[in-house]
Order: sequence, then structure tokens, then C-alpha cells
Amino acid sequence: MNQFRLSRRPDIGNKIRVSFEFFPPKTDEMETRLWETVKRLEPLRPRFVSVTYGAGGSTRERTARTIDRILAESALMPAAHLTCIDATRETVDEVIRQFVDLGVTRFVALRGDPSAGVGTRYRPHPGGYANGAEMVAALRRHGDFDISVSAYPEKHPESPDFATDIDMLKRKVDNGATRAITQFFFDNDIYERYVERVRRAGIYIPIVPGILPVHNISQVANFSARAGAHVPAWLRERFEGLENDPQTHALVASAVAAEQVLDLVERGVGDFHFYTMNRADLVFAICHMIGIRADPAKSSLGSAAA
Repeated sequence: MNQFRLSRRPDIGNKIRVSFEFFPPKTDEMETRLWETVKRLEPLRPRFVSVTYGAGGSTRERTARTIDRILAESALMPAAHLTCIDATRETVDEVIRQFVDLGVTRFVALRGDPSAGVGTRYRPHPGGYANGAEMVAALRRHGDFDISVSAYPEKHPESPDFATDIDMLKRKVDNGATRAITQFFFDNDIYERYVERVRRAGIYIPIVPGILPVHNISQVANFSARAGAHVPAWLRERFEGLENDPQTHALVASAVAAEQVLDLVERGVGDFHFYTMNRADLVFAICHMIGIRADPAKSSLGSAAA
């Protein structure tokens, strides 16, 4: 597939459900911006919103504070990310209990990226959970939660082959995963082939596409190389000459993501998870283009900084 094609169906927005991912802020200024983003996107009525969790609990306090505020000051349903990097089983279990005490019933269970960053070697903590499958099992021991896990249409960069990668996904499902959310991808044929592989392996939970708006093509290309995600030549060409033109870059990015989603809808997909990067306006524009309209009673005329 070289490019996507836009749908002309006027009712397509009624067939789409979205969720959003945020990351916890590191500074008070970033926290203000995040909350502006949350309030900007709340009127779109996402199915849930997830809040990431740093390696070894590096953002644990801010993650919990963000989730607590979302529960207290919005109508959104938050899902807490949970990883096992650099943590003992006892530590992870305590974090689960703390989230449950806040009122969390949804989790995104992940092994997590190594502390040294994506692409570096992963070493399990000797007293910790070893992988995402063990994390799902730990959550199931604590309660009947809604549990999302990760999936990799181009396979995890550490997996030797697709068979090994899909076997890990199956272990997560067998341990109680509710759905899988994919790593971002830009070629819908890759996603479709992956879903076919997964179904042939006897895995039938929803495989929700993870959509990454291209806020910065250079940064996305660099991260994709480390994460094992392919950036098609046609996508790079869309952004040529826009390095110093952020406004046009944002317009192109919103159009590209909307085209990708609408093409997937034509292929029968109905759920999408957006990696927002804590930037509201681009995701809001994409949702508008795919037919998701804000609730007028909750919509704000203002907007968060893009």
C-alpha cells in the first residue's frame, strides 16, 4: 500500500471509538499543559484514557496524581500503565494496590522499555516479574480488571521472529488480557497481515491500532528506527520542506493520520488508540476529520498549546 484513501461515508464517525494516551508531566508547567490537553479532549468522549508509567517507577508519584485528578475532576475513565522494569514483585504489587485504592479498574500491563532507553538490552529484575505475561497474571490475582497489553505489527525488536512474538501475546491472553493495543505503524497492510497472523494463532481479543500523529517527522523517524517500526518513503515525502514550517507540518500530520484511520475503518476496524504526546490540538483535529464531534455541553472554545 502506497497511500491511504479517504472515506466518503457521512456516518463513519458513529462507527469509531477512540482512546487516548498521556504521559505524566515532569514539571509543574508540563502538568498545566497536560491538564489543558485532558480538558480539551474530554468532550470527545473517549472510551478510556491511559497514563504511562516510567521505568522502575520513575514517574510513579506523578502518574498516580494525574490519575487521581482525572477521576476527581473529569468524566474520563483512566487506565494506569504498569511496568516491571527495575522493580521487585512486592513493589509492583504495592503499586497495584495503590492504584486500586484510587479507584482504578483499568490497566495497561507492559514489560516496559529498559531504563537505558528503547533499543538497549533488557535485563529482568532478579526479584521481579519477567515480562508482560507475568504482569497480566499479577493483575488478575488482585482483581477482575480491564487489562490492555501491547502488540507489535512489525514484531518486537527483541523478538527473533513473529512466532516467538505472537506466542508471548498468546501467553498474555491466556493470563487474562482483555485487549491488545499495537505499537504505532504507518502501513495499514502491515497491521492487517499481523491481525491475520494473530487470528491464525487462536488469539481473538481486539487488536486495537495505535495511531501516532507525526508531530515531528525527524523525531518519529529516529524513534521508529530504534523501535523497529517502518516509516514508508511516501510518508517522509509528505513532510519534505516543512522542517521550519510547524503550522503546515501540523496540517499535513492531521490529514495523514485521519486518512490512515479512515482507511482502517473501511477494512472493518472500529477502535483506535491515539498516542497524543500530550498535544491536544492535533488529535482534536484528527478526530474532527474522522467524524468524532465534541459534546457541545462540555466543549471549550479554548485550546491547549500544540
